[in-house]
Amino acid sequence: MTSLPWKPEFQLERTFSGLRAIGWQVNAHSYTWSPPTDVYETEASFVVRVEVAGMRESDFTINAEDNFLVISGVRSESPEWREYRQMEIRFGEFSTAVELPLGVDVSKADADYKDGFLTVILPKLKPTIVPIKG
Repeated sequence: MTSLPWKPEFQLERTFSGLRAIGWQVNAHSYTWSPPTDVYETEASFVVRVEVAGMRESDFTINAEDNFLVISGVRSESPEWREYRQMEIRFGEFSTAVELPLGVDVSKADADYKDGFLTVILPKLKPTIVPIKG
């Protein structure tokens, strides 16, 4: 193979037709990627679960901004040189944003990172009963 300026998405597309349809892309430019994220509701809370293995709790930033919960961080790649034959695990800056539903108490949110999953629990606000004066 001739040594050309490397543009992996062109080589991958040309060498293995249809590979880009998988949804990943290798390139030399920096970009922010978005990890797989689930959002579900329980009786007492809304739960945001992000799949992002190989990190430490200190690698994450979790912010409530306007009506969104924003989870971001950086997953570092090993500094040793590697010649990839297949590359699907993303590294670098990532970010995911989830719209916060009404009735969530962000001040009582709790986060836990275990087994490659970051789980953020957002408790629901308890209804306020307003007494009627009579």
